[in-house]
Amino acid sequence: MSDSEQQADAPVVVAGAGPVGMTAALALDARGIDSTILEADPEDRDRPGSRAIYVHKDTLRTLEQSHPGLGQRLVDNGITWSTRRTLFRGKEVFARTYPDRGGDGGLPHFTSLPQVWTEEYMLDAIEESDGIDLHWDSPVDTVDASDDGVTVETEGGDVWEAEYVVGADGAGSTVRKEIGAEFDGTESPNSFIIADVDEDPDNPRKQERVFHYDHPELGGRNVLFVPFQGGWRVDIQCRESDDPERMAEEPNINRMVATVLGERYRDRVTWVSEYKFKQVTADRMVDDRNRVLLAGEAGHLFAPFGARGMNSGVADADAAASAISVALNADVRETADGEIAEYGIRRQKAAEYNRAAAGQALEYLQGDSIVTKTKKRLAAELADYYEPAGEWLDDAPYGPHEGPPVTIGQY
Repeated sequence: MSDSEQQADAPVVVAGAGPVGMTAALALDARGIDSTILEADPEDRDRPGSRAIYVHKDTLRTLEQSHPGLGQRLVDNGITWSTRRTLFRGKEVFARTYPDRGGDGGLPHFTSLPQVWTEEYMLDAIEESDGIDLHWDSPVDTVDASDDGVTVETEGGDVWEAEYVVGADGAGSTVRKEIGAEFDGTESPNSFIIADVDEDPDNPRKQERVFHYDHPELGGRNVLFVPFQGGWRVDIQCRESDDPERMAEEPNINRMVATVLGERYRDRVTWVSEYKFKQVTADRMVDDRNRVLLAGEAGHLFAPFGARGMNSGVADADAAASAISVALNADVRETADGEIAEYGIRRQKAAEYNRAAAGQALEYLQGDSIVTKTKKRLAAELADYYEPAGEWLDDAPYGPHEGPPVTIGQY
């Protein structure tokens, strides 16, 4: 082993310093358990795009419990918009403004801010915590679990001996591959274009979430735009026949944004991405030795409807910390193994539920069946006379609100 390589012990190694990995480390720290985070990216990593902007109340509560003040900091630096509007082929079919932010325990139902801000605040919390050791430029290369623990080696040759490992290293997870877990699921046949747009500080729009069915000025494509602190997220659903790369080119996306938000936003696009949504879950969330736990996108990928991605990953991370805490304090090996195995069962069921829920919304938006089309058209016609019809049109694109039946939190 060279001088640049090291061998060290840690009760828990967390692979990945995204929101899920950092939540796991903070949740372990709150339970008195030290951890080491191994992050592949450098400390000055570039994280473009707003990405996961919508932070649910359950996530805020988890972060607040794991590091007092953290959830509140997200609320203080985010926004909670109170108006929802839905239009069908240019005609408004639903509008509602809520009198307050709702929520309980001092936390609102949600807050909306760029993910990079969330990560910044979580990094600050980690720096304030004595029990978390974060290593940048440390991509995990191998994970070798036994009955006695786990050996983790990085691509740089550093070796870590741990009791447990939390794999929160994203969609391309090395940890998932190392334990032999595989993704199973589908991919949307059409693409989506997502753009971040800076707010116009001299003439800001009203903070409201607006959904267009069949936007008449965008060729009948579905369009969502929603505010976050400092800007807007614009989401355009492409047809299968569209060329999404061409649509995402600067002149084209600028024109579409100007159509949707107003001419003054034409040159305020800061980031654009086009991709197809994957609906996949790992065939297991825990290794055969009950030593390695997957969390977040290492274990599942969902379409974004209902904001189930990061929020469900945070629920995974907190549940993993709880299971590991019980396992580390168990007097009997069978008890420890049973706790980790139970985590795997519960979080896989939760992932499968969230995949189905997001898929239900995706099918609703994309469905070409005559039944789906007829239901939406009739609801739009009834909306002027029967408010629940408009409310259904407003709510249906997000899937069911109920959380997985096997979890305490919503996601």
